[in-house]
Amino acid sequence: MTREQLEHVIRAAATISNDDEIVVVGSQSILGRYPTAPSELLVSNEADVYPKNHPELADLIDGSIGELSPFHDTFGYYAQGVGPETAVLPVSWQSRVVEIRTPATRGAVGLCLEPHDLLISKYVAGREKDRRFAKDALRYGLVSPGTLRERLAETSVDDATRSRVAAAIAADAEGSA
Repeated sequence: MTREQLEHVIRAAATISNDDEIVVVGSQSILGRYPTAPSELLVSNEADVYPKNHPELADLIDGSIGELSPFHDTFGYYAQGVGPETAVLPVSWQSRVVEIRTPATRGAVGLCLEPHDLLISKYVAGREKDRRFAKDALRYGLVSPGTLRERLAETSVDDATRSRVAAAIAADAEGSA
């Protein structure tokens, strides 16, 4: 997904939900801070989103412009309507969101996760695709291992998850050096 495609999803999601603040929590939120992010980080053709003020309408977004919808068939990308609980994030992540507001969003704003917050959610999820994403973000220098460790300390997870994530950050930082 490109930045322009994400702007289209934000505009469509805002129209569908009648909410001009759309939270982008998935990998494509990297496009907030890095509009021309490396191609390895842009392989997904979906944007995980929810309306900030009406999160209960995420299913409406999913049904309207989600996977296998006419929107998806027409454009080749889509929105995955998710809830606020989808991503495990550090405390105060909302104060660090990166806004996308352009003429293409027609007044709506995409509230994209700051890249370090995004990577913490990826590490906590722990899927192979999330780990690849994190490794690539580190390799390209888009995030700092030190800031990732700080954000992990601000994240409510159990001890086993905290240890697993800390080890993954350390290994990936070593591999990107």
